[in-house]
Amino acid sequence: MPHEAVDDMYREEILELYKSPSNFGELKNPSHKHTSYNSICGDEITVQIIVKGGKIDDIKFGGSGCVISMVTASLLTDKIKGANVSDVKKMKGEDVLSLLKSKLTPSRIKCALLSFEAVKEALK
Repeated sequence: MPHEAVDDMYREEILELYKSPSNFGELKNPSHKHTSYNSICGDEITVQIIVKGGKIDDIKFGGSGCVISMVTASLLTDKIKGANVSDVKKMKGEDVLSLLKSKLTPSRIKCALLSFEAVKEALK
């Protein structure tokens, strides 16, 4: 498959995820919650987490932001739902950026890591 076709397919996948992200919404009684802001562009992501037995039992996110910040929040929450909190705390920014399967400009990296920052802060 030509490289452009792969890029187009992936771009389409990202736009679909932006239109209907996984885990978007609110939890009734989260045990952990944090809101992170990107002062540069105005993106805001709130994560709500229910931790049971050292695992992320459920996670939701809300807020508003660009395609990159919202799609990354969706991909990240899918990845860490059911994970051990200790494993999530060991994750690095590169782990999150790799979920996007796409190169980002330096200015977009902060957008992509906004939900990760909120998760890390919520789990402190």
